[in-house]
Amino acid sequence: MTKPVVDLNAPPAGHSVTASVKPDELPAEVKVRLFKEVALFILAIVFVAIVVWICIEALKSPSSSADEKKWAMSVIAAAAGGVIGYLVRK
Repeated sequence: MTKPVVDLNAPPAGHSVTASVKPDELPAEVKVRLFKEVALFILAIVFVAIVVWICIEALKSPSSSADEKKWAMSVIAAAAGGVIGYLVRK
């Protein structure tokens, strides 16, 4: 019995063709890649936490001007939006 031949230049109606090429990864390469991704993620979380902490301190400080409090609120809102966007995407 012969296999049917499909012309990839003219797929059947209601079908589409996709192709992808992925490199082979050795187990050691996977470990290094995952370590780098986790380290970068943790570094990003720490950086965002520090920025939010600074903004909260600016909001609590009685010596902060109205403009400083406005930018602090904007930065906190942007950080919250980014975290929510990240969680919704995941």
